[in-house]
Formats: sequence, structure tokens, C-alpha cells
Amino acid sequence: MKVMIGYPPLNSRKGCPTLGQNRQFQYFKQPTYIYPVVPAQAATLLRRSGYEVLWNDSLAEGRSVQEFMEFLYREKPDMVAFETKTPVIKQIWRIIDEIKEKWPVCVTVLFGDHVSALPEESFNQCKVDFVLTGGDYDFLLLSLCGRLKDSRLPDSCFRIDALEPGVYYRSSTEVKNTGKFRLNHNLDTLPFIDRELTHWELYSRKNGNYKRLPGTYIMSGRDCWWGKCSFCSWPTLYPEFRVRSVDKVLDEIELLIDKYRVAEIMDDTGCFPAGGWLKDFCAGVIKRGINKRVYLDCNMRFGALKEEDFSLMKKANFRLLLFGLESANQATLDRINKNLKKEKIIEDCRSATRAGLFPHITVMFGYPWESLADARRTLELGRRLLRKGLAYTAQATIAIPYPGSPLFEECRRNNLLRTLDWDDYDMKLPVMRTEIPDKILLGLAQGMYRVSFHPEFIWRKISALRDMGDLRYYFRSAVKVCGHIFDGPA
Repeated sequence: MKVMIGYPPLNSRKGCPTLGQNRQFQYFKQPTYIYPVVPAQAATLLRRSGYEVLWNDSLAEGRSVQEFMEFLYREKPDMVAFETKTPVIKQIWRIIDEIKEKWPVCVTVLFGDHVSALPEESFNQCKVDFVLTGGDYDFLLLSLCGRLKDSRLPDSCFRIDALEPGVYYRSSTEVKNTGKFRLNHNLDTLPFIDRELTHWELYSRKNGNYKRLPGTYIMSGRDCWWGKCSFCSWPTLYPEFRVRSVDKVLDEIELLIDKYRVAEIMDDTGCFPAGGWLKDFCAGVIKRGINKRVYLDCNMRFGALKEEDFSLMKKANFRLLLFGLESANQATLDRINKNLKKEKIIEDCRSATRAGLFPHITVMFGYPWESLADARRTLELGRRLLRKGLAYTAQATIAIPYPGSPLFEECRRNNLLRTLDWDDYDMKLPVMRTEIPDKILLGLAQGMYRVSFHPEFIWRKISALRDMGDLRYYFRSAVKVCGHIFDGPA
């Protein structure tokens, strides 16, 4: 059985779509590629189980629709499986229908946060055969392939009752499912990702997180141990947090260094494990000498670490810590369930930088309940952190309530959604009703990046230059910043 996993070509008129392994979808003028860890894990599991696997990321490879269809015609896979997100779901539906029209026997599968939130919608809008819900779709895809016989759809040879929970499928009369998905898989049973199979080099350079190249991604856990932020769509996939063993993660990192000469590794767990796991991990990194060979980056929460934790992470050669600031207004932080006091934002940024780490902050504008004065407070805090060197880099976006998130449900209940046209959920324009005019709102988001032209910010960056590596990194970052400034409506 031949299975193709990847991403089809999408309309790039708005820019480069950041679709894979991404919690907040955006189009970027400057391409940014995030290594899709869970789809890559799915491809690895299938190959290890004896299936012929094709990896086709037409976004990262720059394939046109015609080239993509020619690839399918040439390879004739028995199954095509895509990860998808809300802003591109309508394009995915059209591609599914085109595949089914030309190759009716090809089994089509969708997975990701949008279809997990609205699994039956895709059956009503296209000819998809299966939807895998939840975040362990790597395990579910292996289960599905194991039940398909001779690449046929549900028939006398197909044992629906033997499938894992979480699978939706089309019967002759209606859409059925195998029950609510379960996150009961042991992550330590996963083999290390086959990076050659999944063309890891495509994602190793065009990513603003990396200072050293090449870089790549891993995930120590699935997904965030807090997991209650109301705007986030990934708790739809991972309502429970699980973590891999420290030794397994350390073994994978050593493999990436020794085999692929990776110079920087981003752990894309929604929030990196803290407490005892973090201490054991850092101790293991230092004991094995990993800290002398690679930079480590991760997602982190304000308020999760103490002074000694930041210092220990620095000793383990962590470099970039990504923090979700989201808003400078306590009322908003409470309403989106960040479990964060705004005073901790400055305190943790100061502690991290004092330890020699580099905080990256993310902020959002366009909450329906915020006034222009509220939004400007967020802009001012973010710019101040950047000017004073308490934040290293920043990302500013329009807040988007994705289906499946509590924020989406709140907006739908209170008539705060402007539209349910999923094409508009791409952060180009607000989809929530707000008193702030669109032009001003977009100006606030772009204003975060314009701090790059402030004399104090420029002087701090120049003063921090240590070698040619720093200079090359600043140049790449400057190109990204210019792209962000022009990432307005298409």
C-alpha cells in the first residue's frame, strides 16, 4: 500500500502559508517553514510498518497545482493524507474533490485542529473518505492503514469496529464515527523521525527562530501542560498533556547532532515541561555535553520558572524562549484564561535576560472587549520590552478565534463574529467585532515591528554583536521584519 502524506499547493496570492505544525495560521511575505513533527512522525510510523510512504510538501518545495497533480498521476498513491487548518480548508476541499474525480479509488484523509473541531463539515463539503480527530493522528493513520484491504473504502473487507476511536468515515447513507478520540498512546513507543524521508532540509533554514543553521524541530510532549488559553485551537487536539521520557528526548537530540549536524533545535511542545522534568533534562544535557554542541529553543509560559530555572537552562545552552504575552491588560489576560498576572511579564523577561537567555514575545490585537487605549497599552509594553533589551524579538498578530476554541464559542454565542467564511480567518483582517477600525488595528500590529527602527533598539543590537554569526542572524531577522511590516491585507 502506497501512502502520500504532506501539504498540497495553495493559493499564494496572500503570501507564503504557514500551515504545517502551526497553532496560529498566517500568510507571510517572506517564506517561513516549520518542520511538521507529528505528520513526519506519521510518515515514519507507516514506513516502519512496511508501507510505501511518499512525502510531498508542495508548499515548502514550491510545487504548482499542475506539478502536484502530475506527481499524483505518476506515483498513483493508494491513500493521500493532509494536515489542514481553518483558513485553507476550502482550498483543501477543492483539492480533495479534484483527486477523487481523477482517481476515485484513492483514499483521502484529513487531520488537524479544524477538522477535529468540525469533523462532519468536510464530508458535507467535499468527497473526503476519512477524518482523523485529535492530535495523535499519527497513531490513528497507522490504525486506519492496517484495516484497509487492497486500498478499498469501507466494504466487506474493512473492519470499522477494529479502528481506534476518533475516526470519522462516510458510509453509504451517513457520516459515522468510532467514538471520541483518546490520548492513551505512549509517546516513548514512537520511533525517531525519519528525517530523510520527510525532507527535513526543506525546513532547516527559512525559519526566524534559528540563529545557527541548519536547525530543526522536535516535540518533547503533546502539547501544553496549561492548555486552557481560550484563543488556542490546539487543546482541541490535545486536551490532555503527555511527555516523553528525558532519556528518549536526549537520545533524539544526540542523533540529530551526530547524523545531521544540526546546530539549533526548537522544541515545539506547546509549553516545555517545567519542574522536575526540566531539571532532569538540563542535567542530562550538561552531563552528555550536548550544551557544548547545539543551541536549544522552546516555548515557555510566563510565571512557570524561577530564577534558578532560567540559570540552569542557560547552562544547558538554551537560547530562545518563546513567551505568549498576548495583552498588557489584566482583564484580557483573565478573560482568555492565561493564568498570568501582568507583573510577571516584565519580571520573567528581566530574569531570562539576566540569565543570558533571549525572550521572544507574542502579542495579539483585536479582542472584542478591548478599547483602543487597551490595545495601545499592549503595543507600548511590547515596544518597551524590545527597546530595553528585555525581549529579543516579537511577533504581533490579529487575534483569531478558531473553531473548537472557547473564544470561538464565546464569540458565536454573543454575536461577535463578523463572518464564518473560513478564508477570512488568516490574520489579515479581524473577524471579531471590535470598536477599533481595521486600519488602526493593523497599524498596531505592524507598529510592534517598527520598533526595529528606534535608535535605542538599533544601538542595543549593535552593542550585542559578537561575531559574524550574529551579523548574519541580524540580517536574516531584518528581512523577516520588513516582510512583517508589509504583511497587510492582500
